[in-house]
Amino acid sequence: MTDTTAPTTARRFSTTDLALIAAFAAFISVCAYVGAIPVGGSGTPITLQTFGVMLAGCLLGPLRGFLAVALYLVLGAVGLPVFAEHSSGLGVFTGPTAGYLYAFPLAALLGGFLVKYVAGRTGKTRALVVFFCSFAGSVLVIHPLGIIGMKLYFDVSLRQAVLYDLPFWLGDLIKTTLVALIAAEVHRAFPRLLHPR
Repeated sequence: MTDTTAPTTARRFSTTDLALIAAFAAFISVCAYVGAIPVGGSGTPITLQTFGVMLAGCLLGPLRGFLAVALYLVLGAVGLPVFAEHSSGLGVFTGPTAGYLYAFPLAALLGGFLVKYVAGRTGKTRALVVFFCSFAGSVLVIHPLGIIGMKLYFDVSLRQAVLYDLPFWLGDLIKTTLVALIAAEVHRAFPRLLHPR
Protein backbone atom coordinates (compact mmCIF):
# COMPACT_ATOMS: atom_id res chain seq x y z
CA MET A 1 0.00 0.00 0.00
CA THR A 2 1.40 3.41 -1.00
CA ASP A 3 1.71 6.10 1.65
CA THR A 4 0.04 9.13 0.08
CA THR A 5 0.68 11.27 3.16
CA ALA A 6 4.47 11.29 2.74
CA PRO A 7 5.78 14.77 1.92
CA THR A 8 7.26 15.28 -1.52
CA THR A 9 10.96 15.97 -1.46
CA ALA A 10 11.08 18.16 -4.55
CA ARG A 11 9.30 21.51 -4.42
CA ARG A 12 7.95 22.69 -7.74
CA PHE A 13 8.57 26.24 -8.83
CA SER A 14 5.56 28.45 -8.34
CA THR A 15 4.52 31.28 -10.62
CA THR A 16 6.06 33.64 -8.06
CA ASP A 17 9.37 31.79 -8.22
CA LEU A 18 9.46 32.05 -12.01
CA ALA A 19 8.53 35.72 -11.89
CA LEU A 20 11.32 36.43 -9.38
CA ILE A 21 13.87 34.57 -11.49
CA ALA A 22 12.87 36.50 -14.61
CA ALA A 23 12.74 39.83 -12.76
CA PHE A 24 16.23 39.41 -11.34
CA ALA A 25 17.63 38.36 -14.71
CA ALA A 26 16.23 41.63 -16.08
CA PHE A 27 17.58 43.55 -13.08
CA ILE A 28 21.11 42.22 -13.64
CA SER A 29 20.82 43.27 -17.28
CA VAL A 30 20.05 46.82 -16.18
CA CYS A 31 22.94 46.72 -13.71
CA ALA A 32 25.33 45.82 -16.54
CA TYR A 33 24.58 49.17 -18.19
CA VAL A 34 25.18 51.28 -15.09
CA GLY A 35 28.73 52.53 -14.86
CA ALA A 36 30.54 50.39 -17.44
CA ILE A 37 33.75 52.33 -16.81
CA PRO A 38 36.88 50.57 -18.18
CA VAL A 39 39.61 50.40 -15.54
CA GLY A 40 43.15 49.08 -15.21
CA GLY A 41 45.30 47.54 -17.87
CA SER A 42 42.67 44.99 -18.85
CA GLY A 43 40.08 47.54 -19.95
CA THR A 44 37.45 45.46 -18.15
CA PRO A 45 34.64 47.81 -17.13
CA ILE A 46 33.30 48.40 -13.64
CA THR A 47 29.53 47.89 -13.58
CA LEU A 48 26.83 47.04 -11.06
CA GLN A 49 26.60 43.47 -12.38
CA THR A 50 28.08 41.94 -9.26
CA PHE A 51 25.60 43.93 -7.17
CA GLY A 52 22.70 42.41 -9.12
CA VAL A 53 24.23 38.94 -9.08
CA MET A 54 24.86 38.83 -5.34
CA LEU A 55 21.53 40.49 -4.53
CA ALA A 56 19.79 37.76 -6.53
CA GLY A 57 21.56 35.05 -4.56
CA CYS A 58 21.18 36.67 -1.15
CA LEU A 59 17.51 37.53 -1.65
CA LEU A 60 16.23 34.51 -3.56
CA GLY A 61 18.42 31.79 -2.06
CA PRO A 62 20.82 29.44 -3.84
CA LEU A 63 18.65 27.76 -6.47
CA ARG A 64 16.49 30.67 -7.62
CA GLY A 65 19.48 33.02 -7.43
CA PHE A 66 21.56 30.64 -9.55
CA LEU A 67 18.76 30.29 -12.10
CA ALA A 68 18.21 34.06 -12.32
CA VAL A 69 21.89 34.62 -13.12
CA ALA A 70 21.99 31.65 -15.50
CA LEU A 71 18.96 33.08 -17.34
CA TYR A 72 20.76 36.42 -17.62
CA LEU A 73 23.76 34.69 -19.20
CA VAL A 74 21.54 32.77 -21.61
CA LEU A 75 19.85 36.01 -22.70
CA GLY A 76 23.27 37.49 -23.47
CA ALA A 77 24.48 34.34 -25.20
CA VAL A 78 21.54 34.30 -27.63
CA GLY A 79 22.24 37.87 -28.71
CA LEU A 80 20.43 40.28 -26.41
CA PRO A 81 22.81 43.16 -25.51
CA VAL A 82 22.62 42.62 -21.77
CA PHE A 83 26.33 42.43 -20.95
CA ALA A 84 28.62 45.33 -20.09
CA GLU A 85 29.02 47.95 -22.83
CA HIS A 86 25.92 46.55 -24.59
CA SER A 87 27.80 43.45 -25.72
CA SER A 88 26.26 40.05 -26.38
CA GLY A 89 26.82 36.73 -28.09
CA LEU A 90 28.95 33.68 -27.44
CA GLY A 91 32.16 35.58 -28.17
CA VAL A 92 31.86 37.39 -24.84
CA PHE A 93 32.38 34.03 -23.13
CA THR A 94 35.88 33.82 -24.56
CA GLY A 95 36.81 37.47 -23.96
CA PRO A 96 38.62 39.22 -21.09
CA THR A 97 35.50 39.21 -18.87
CA ALA A 98 34.67 35.53 -19.48
CA GLY A 99 35.99 34.39 -16.10
CA TYR A 100 33.73 36.84 -14.30
CA LEU A 101 30.69 35.75 -16.33
CA TYR A 102 31.29 32.07 -15.58
CA ALA A 103 31.69 32.96 -11.92
CA PHE A 104 28.44 34.90 -11.57
CA PRO A 105 25.94 32.00 -11.21
CA LEU A 106 28.33 30.11 -8.92
CA ALA A 107 28.78 33.19 -6.72
CA ALA A 108 25.01 33.66 -6.48
CA LEU A 109 24.69 29.99 -5.57
CA LEU A 110 27.32 30.26 -2.82
CA GLY A 111 26.05 33.56 -1.43
CA GLY A 112 22.46 32.31 -1.48
CA PHE A 113 23.43 29.06 0.20
CA LEU A 114 25.26 30.85 3.00
CA VAL A 115 22.44 33.33 3.56
CA LYS A 116 19.76 30.64 3.57
CA TYR A 117 21.51 27.99 5.63
CA VAL A 118 23.89 30.05 7.79
CA ALA A 119 22.53 33.58 8.21
CA GLY A 120 18.89 32.63 7.75
CA ARG A 121 18.89 29.38 9.69
CA THR A 122 17.21 31.00 12.68
CA GLY A 123 15.05 33.22 10.50
CA LYS A 124 17.17 36.30 11.23
CA THR A 125 19.37 37.60 8.45
CA ARG A 126 21.42 40.38 10.00
CA ALA A 127 23.14 42.80 7.64
CA LEU A 128 26.64 42.07 8.96
CA VAL A 129 26.22 38.32 8.48
CA VAL A 130 24.73 38.80 5.00
CA PHE A 131 27.70 41.04 4.16
CA PHE A 132 30.15 38.22 4.85
CA CYS A 133 27.96 35.68 3.00
CA SER A 134 27.88 37.92 -0.07
CA PHE A 135 31.55 38.85 0.22
CA ALA A 136 32.42 35.15 0.24
CA GLY A 137 30.91 34.89 -3.23
CA SER A 138 33.22 37.66 -4.45
CA VAL A 139 36.38 36.52 -2.69
CA LEU A 140 36.04 32.79 -3.29
CA VAL A 141 34.43 32.74 -6.74
CA ILE A 142 34.16 35.98 -8.73
CA HIS A 143 37.66 37.36 -8.26
CA PRO A 144 39.56 34.06 -8.59
CA LEU A 145 37.73 33.05 -11.79
CA GLY A 146 37.97 36.59 -13.13
CA ILE A 147 41.72 36.59 -12.54
CA ILE A 148 42.14 33.21 -14.22
CA GLY A 149 40.06 34.39 -17.19
CA MET A 150 42.20 37.49 -17.68
CA LYS A 151 45.43 35.52 -17.25
CA LEU A 152 44.39 33.14 -20.03
CA TYR A 153 42.98 35.79 -22.34
CA PHE A 154 45.87 38.24 -22.10
CA ASP A 155 48.50 35.50 -21.67
CA VAL A 156 50.07 37.30 -18.72
CA SER A 157 51.47 36.17 -15.40
CA LEU A 158 49.16 35.43 -12.51
CA ARG A 159 50.61 38.44 -10.69
CA GLN A 160 49.76 40.72 -13.62
CA ALA A 161 46.22 39.32 -13.79
CA VAL A 162 45.81 40.01 -10.06
CA LEU A 163 46.90 43.60 -10.68
CA TYR A 164 44.26 43.87 -13.42
CA ASP A 165 41.67 42.71 -10.89
CA LEU A 166 42.68 45.02 -8.01
CA PRO A 167 40.67 48.10 -9.07
CA PHE A 168 37.43 46.13 -8.65
CA TRP A 169 37.86 45.46 -4.93
CA LEU A 170 36.83 48.85 -3.58
CA GLY A 171 33.68 48.86 -5.69
CA ASP A 172 32.88 45.33 -4.57
CA LEU A 173 33.08 46.35 -0.90
CA ILE A 174 30.59 49.14 -1.54
CA LYS A 175 28.27 46.91 -3.57
CA THR A 176 28.48 44.14 -0.97
CA THR A 177 27.51 46.60 1.74
CA LEU A 178 24.45 47.63 -0.27
CA VAL A 179 23.53 43.98 -0.87
CA ALA A 180 23.74 43.27 2.86
CA LEU A 181 21.63 46.28 3.87
CA ILE A 182 18.95 45.63 1.26
CA ALA A 183 18.80 41.86 1.78
CA ALA A 184 18.57 42.19 5.57
CA GLU A 185 15.66 44.64 5.32
CA VAL A 186 13.82 42.60 2.68
CA HIS A 187 14.16 39.38 4.67
CA ARG A 188 12.97 41.18 7.78
CA ALA A 189 9.87 42.31 5.90
CA PHE A 190 9.36 39.02 4.02
CA PRO A 191 10.73 36.21 6.21
CA ARG A 192 9.26 33.51 3.94
CA LEU A 193 11.22 34.68 0.89
CA LEU A 194 14.18 32.41 1.65
CA HIS A 195 12.01 29.52 2.80
CA PRO A 196 8.91 29.42 0.57
CA ARG A 197 6.36 26.75 1.25
